[in-house]
Amino acid sequence: MSKKSAGPAIEAHGLVKTYGENRALDGIDLMVRRGQVFGFLGPNGAGKTTTIRILATLTRPDGGTARVLGHDVLGERDAIRARVSVTGQFAALDEDLTGYENLIILGRLHGLSRAGGRRRAEELLAAFDLTAAAARQVAGYSGGMRRRLDIAAGLIVTPDLLFLDEPTTGLDPRSRNQVWELVRQIAAAGTTVLLTTQYLDEADQLAEQIAVIDHGRIVAEGTSAQLKSRVGSGTLHIRLLDGEQRPQAERVLAHELEGTVRLAADPLALSMLLADSEGLADGGLLVGRALTRLAEAGVGVAEVGLGQPSLDEAFLALTGHPADMDREEVNA
Repeated sequence: MSKKSAGPAIEAHGLVKTYGENRALDGIDLMVRRGQVFGFLGPNGAGKTTTIRILATLTRPDGGTARVLGHDVLGERDAIRARVSVTGQFAALDEDLTGYENLIILGRLHGLSRAGGRRRAEELLAAFDLTAAAARQVAGYSGGMRRRLDIAAGLIVTPDLLFLDEPTTGLDPRSRNQVWELVRQIAAAGTTVLLTTQYLDEADQLAEQIAVIDHGRIVAEGTSAQLKSRVGSGTLHIRLLDGEQRPQAERVLAHELEGTVRLAADPLALSMLLADSEGLADGGLLVGRALTRLAEAGVGVAEVGLGQPSLDEAFLALTGHPADMDREEVNA
């Protein structure tokens, strides 16, 4: 029986976890199919890390039930731990050792023979494009190389389920693309990946299904396209000629389109989610009216465009928080 047909990789119902008066999880329901990349998004303190720690059997829930790969998180912890791997944000590596030596030691700790450990280390170094750096101390690795080695370390024994916590935090675009390709390869080989990330474009690129958690509850779940469609049919993007006129433009748009205007980091730019009746299907009649009002108010517009909502905009609309989430660490 294939991994995808053997029941869900994760099935949780009503998970509750409290720390004093803080209710970190408030009835989480989660179902993750085997063999998929599942994106788990939420602002700092929303409950992502607590959920992962419960599913990885590192923390006991105060209420609810959860099964991972068919095993109960309370009664069958050893069975789960034998089949999952947790890779946190920060590399759990010995910087004084070489990349090859790190993998050899981890292989031995996982019960591989000396020959088997060497063979597995060589396989992973080749797969992660690290063979040329195998004999160098990890202290001299770039951020991207360290991240790839850290993920490789989590695959010494190929897990059925990989908890991957913010795998590209702090990486340059080239290294991020390399890690993305590795995640795709891991999933294609049959490993289920539960991915938390602070980069919403990362979830857009990798995740087949996404759950958004906020204040300990799942507030939305679906594909990236489904989440975007929930918050409106389109987005109006405007770039002004004069940044000093942006407050005036904001007032005009908020009045004409009856919504919240989002101010971009660019002082000349602003955008606004459009409801279904205001969007692309009817040609943006209200948008045209808003632009007319801007012109009447003497606000100079350099560029205007209509597009589909981004996942960042959907996240903001669903949670009320911006997408630049603070980082959380899984202490495993």
